[in-house]
Amino acid sequence: MVTPLWLHYLAQFLVAIVATISFGVTFRVSPRHYLACGFTGAVGWLVYVLCANLLLMSAPTATLVAALPLTACARFFAIRHKAPITLFLLCGIFPLVPGAGIYYTAYYFLRDDRTLFANKGVETLKIAVALALGIALVCSIPLKRRKP
Repeated sequence: MVTPLWLHYLAQFLVAIVATISFGVTFRVSPRHYLACGFTGAVGWLVYVLCANLLLMSAPTATLVAALPLTACARFFAIRHKAPITLFLLCGIFPLVPGAGIYYTAYYFLRDDRTLFANKGVETLKIAVALALGIALVCSIPLKRRKP
C-alpha cells in the first residue's frame, strides 16, 4: 500500500513540531512559547523539504528559501508574544542547522580524506551562510510603527 504524498509531508510537519519543541524544552524556553517555537521550526522544515524534494533545489538554496518564512514566523511570534525574536529563531532553525554536515566534515578530516572533507565542508558552509542570509534578509525589512 502506497501512502499519499500529502500524508508523508504532514507527518514530517508534525515530527518537526515535536523536535523543535523538544529543543525548546532542553533549553528551558517558557512553556507558553512551545507551540509558537514548534510551528516556526515546522514551517521552515516543511518549506525546506518541499523545495528539496518537489522543486529539486540544492540543499543551500532550499535552506535559503526555507529561512525566509521561518524568520517571518519568528518575527510574527516575537511581536505577538512580546518576546525576543532570538527565542523563536534559535528553536526554529534547529531542523535546518547542518549538524550532520559538520559531523561528516570533521570525520573526513580525521580520516585524512581531503576530497570528501573539502566537498562536505564547502556544502556545509554554503548551508550555514544561506541560513544566515535568509535570516538577515527578513530581519532587515522594517516594521510599520504604530501610532501611540
